[in-house]
Amino acid sequence: MNNNFSLSHRKEEPEKGVLYIVGTPIGNLNDISLRALNILENVSFVACEDTRQTKKIMNKFNISNKLISFNQHNSSIKIPKIVKDLKEGKSMAIVSDAGMPGICDPGEEIAKILKSEGIDIICVPGACAAITALVSSGLPSSSFVFEGFLPKKQIDREKILLEISGSTKTTIIYESPKRLKKLLGELFEFCGGDREIMVARELTKKFEEHFGKNIYEVKELFRDKDVIGEITIVIKGTNKKNDLNLDRSIIKKDLNDLINAGLSLSAASKYLAKKNGLKKSEIYNMI
Repeated sequence: MNNNFSLSHRKEEPEKGVLYIVGTPIGNLNDISLRALNILENVSFVACEDTRQTKKIMNKFNISNKLISFNQHNSSIKIPKIVKDLKEGKSMAIVSDAGMPGICDPGEEIAKILKSEGIDIICVPGACAAITALVSSGLPSSSFVFEGFLPKKQIDREKILLEISGSTKTTIIYESPKRLKKLLGELFEFCGGDREIMVARELTKKFEEHFGKNIYEVKELFRDKDVIGEITIVIKGTNKKNDLNLDRSIIKKDLNDLINAGLSLSAASKYLAKKNGLKKSEIYNMI
């Protein structure tokens, strides 16, 4: 795309008192839409997760506008002023560093607050790593669950991993490259090694890569591999039906008793699996 092209013949005048949630590229800057560029150029100001990242887009397409910082560290301070400006008739665009604001960033909080204040919100759609990974994975996409980043607290993390292990829907997860190996180990433990998976790295960028087939193979592939870049994981839902004849209510009660006694979900499941002559994954799938 020519960096010097003009937007004047496609100018869209933003509505007064409206917040525009603007999707921006997740890697390749040429993925931005003409409508997004027009809004960024013509709103009263642009709220950015990181002004340095947004300036890369503005500079590439010769756009100039007022940028303000808006992120998880200053959102509580900035929101009252933003509400005031919008109620006075100004228009605003909000962008994240990459993708759709509101997906795992403060855009979710401001949208909720502005809706409660009766302020209109218009979305200018753009790239999203979760959807980009899903449609390129070859895994079922008509019904899926997006978990974002899993909790760091172990008990909360294990509850979601347990849900993923028994879900029949495709699951999408974001993960830090530093924690990818740990997550693959957890998925292997909870879902088994033969569950289909795709790990996508650096989507839309020059060195985009997809790693797939099943959890075991991907886990082994990354065992001695340095991991860098943005990571999105797509996991196929289970198609196994639990045909165990054991009394599930008893196992659930035993599990809760062990967790209340201080054991982790993983340790309690391991104990119950051994006690009942089952695989640990069978305990997870039963619950």
